[in-house]
Amino acid sequence: MISLSPVQSLLACCLVLVVGRVLTTRIGILARYSIPDPIVGGLLFAAIAYLLSAWGGISVSLETSIKPTLLLLFFGCIGLTANLKLLAKGGPRLIAFLLALIPFLILQNAVGLGMAWLLDMHPLMGLLGGTITLVGGHGTGAAYATRFADVNNIQDVMALAMTAATLGLVLGGVVGGPVAEWIMRRHKLAGSLDPAADARHDAPDLTENTSPPSAGSFIVSLTAAFVCLVVGGYLAALVEDAPVSLPNFLWCLATGVLIRNGGEHLGLKLDDRVTDIIGTIALSLFLGMTMMTLDLSSVARLAGPLALMLAVQTVFCALYAAWVVFRMLKRDYEAAIMSAAFCGFSLGATATAIANMQALTRRHGPAPEAFIVVPVTGAFLVDILNVIVLTSLISLPFVGGM
Repeated sequence: MISLSPVQSLLACCLVLVVGRVLTTRIGILARYSIPDPIVGGLLFAAIAYLLSAWGGISVSLETSIKPTLLLLFFGCIGLTANLKLLAKGGPRLIAFLLALIPFLILQNAVGLGMAWLLDMHPLMGLLGGTITLVGGHGTGAAYATRFADVNNIQDVMALAMTAATLGLVLGGVVGGPVAEWIMRRHKLAGSLDPAADARHDAPDLTENTSPPSAGSFIVSLTAAFVCLVVGGYLAALVEDAPVSLPNFLWCLATGVLIRNGGEHLGLKLDDRVTDIIGTIALSLFLGMTMMTLDLSSVARLAGPLALMLAVQTVFCALYAAWVVFRMLKRDYEAAIMSAAFCGFSLGATATAIANMQALTRRHGPAPEAFIVVPVTGAFLVDILNVIVLTSLISLPFVGGM
C-alpha cells in the first residue's frame, strides 16, 4: 500500500495534468475531439494503478478530501463569468435557440430513463446517460455522481459519469459536421467564403481588456470565488430540508452570477480571463483526482450498457438538430452552422460546439450570429436550464425515490 499525503496527492495530480497536456497536443485524435487533459492523464494513471494492483499487489491511495471544494470553486467561477449583458447581442435567434433547447433537455433525459428501464438499471443512471453528462459535461457529471453515490448509495456511478462525459465529447465532435453538411446539401445553403470576414468572426471578442492579467486581478477574482463558496454553502444549508433538493453547486453558481452582474453597480470589476483560469485549474485538479481514483474494472462492467445508451442518444441528437433546431432557427446557413454546434454541446461541451463551427466556417464561410449565440448559451444558460430540468426529474418518486 502506497499512501500519499495531501501535498503528494496534489503533486501527483499536477504531474498527471502535465502528462495529459503532452498527450493531447501530440496525439492528433485527442486534440481533434478536444479530449480534456485531466481525462487523458487521469485514465493513464488509473490504468497504471490497476496494473500495479492486479499484477504486483501494490495499491496506491490518494488524499482527495479537497475534491468537493475544488468542484464548488469551479461552479462559482462559472457564475462569476456569466455576463447577462451578452444576452441582448443574440437577439431573436438566441431566444429561438433556447426554445429549441428546453424541450430537448427533457427529451434527452426521457431517452436516458427509457434506456435505463430497458437495461434494468437504476433510473438515476439513465439521467447520468442523459443531460447530466452529455449536456453538463464532466463537471456537472462529477457533481451529480458524488451526490448519487452519497445519497442514493449507487455503486460505480462516478465511473459511468466520467466515461459518458468523455465519450460524449468524441461523439459531439464526430456528429456535428456531418449533420450540418447534410442540411446544407439538402437545402442548398452556402456561406460567403471571404477570408477577411471569416477571420473577424471565427471567434467573438467578448472582453475589451487586452492588458496582461495582474497579481491584483487574481486576488480579486479568487476572493470573489471564495465568497461564492461561503455564501453558496450557507444558502444550501438554509434550504437543506426543503421539499425540493437543489445541488450545492447551484447556489455557488447563482452567487457568482449575482456578484458578476450586481457588482458592476458597486464598482467591482472582475477580469473574466483570470476568473476563467481559476475555474479551469479547479476543475482540472478535480477531474484529475477523480480519474486517478477510478476503478477500471467497474468501467469495464458498464461498457456494454453505456455504449448502447450513448448510441441511441447520438442518433436522437442528430435527428433533433436536423429536423427541429434547424427549422426553428430560420432555416438558413447560420441555422445549419448552429445545428452542428447544437450537436457539439448537447453531446459534449461548448468547446466541442465551437470547434464544430470553426471547422465548418473555414470551409463554407463565416457565421457571425452563431459565434455570439452559441458561446453565450453554452457558457451558463444551458447549465441553469439543465439544473432546473434535472431537479424536477429527480424529485419525481419513480426517479429519485427508488
